[in-house]
Amino acid sequence: MTQPTESPQVPQPAHSAHSSHSVTLQVLLSLGVIGVAALLAYGATQIPSEAGYAGIGPNFLPWVVAAALLLCGGLLLRQALTGGFQDLDEASGAARADWHAWAWVSAGVLANAALIEHIGFVLSCALCFMLAVRGLRLAAGKPGGGLMGLLRDAAIGLLLAAPVYWLFAQLLAVNLPGLTDTGWI
Repeated sequence: MTQPTESPQVPQPAHSAHSSHSVTLQVLLSLGVIGVAALLAYGATQIPSEAGYAGIGPNFLPWVVAAALLLCGGLLLRQALTGGFQDLDEASGAARADWHAWAWVSAGVLANAALIEHIGFVLSCALCFMLAVRGLRLAAGKPGGGLMGLLRDAAIGLLLAAPVYWLFAQLLAVNLPGLTDTGWI
């Protein structure tokens, strides 16, 4: 009678089942970066290239960013096709996309875009900050924060948005949508 032999230990991949380790998603992400680079390059072709004061035209920076994105997308694609992204940290969030958190962040961005002309830069950015932080907190598996958390996030959003508005409106004389015509809110 023969003794069952133990099978040799097959090393298990260090990757978890998290969706960020999916080769298909990594390839799609890489192609998305390359696509953004292509769109940016197309947009750069629509900008005049006449050289300005320093001999650099207004389309220079979009071309630089498009080239950098193309390089990054190519490197990402190479890594995705040769064993996956290298040095990928373990994700701290849920294994799958958190659509509830995504909805909060998206609502913040869309509300900002829809309301900025009506309630002004400061209030719309504070609202965007409040909603986005709630979504990011939920995505990290933390509680949303309740009413006091929303009020605290709104106050932090106001403290961040107001100085930015004042910098642009008062110091740089750039017109941002305000709630009043005073240039202070």
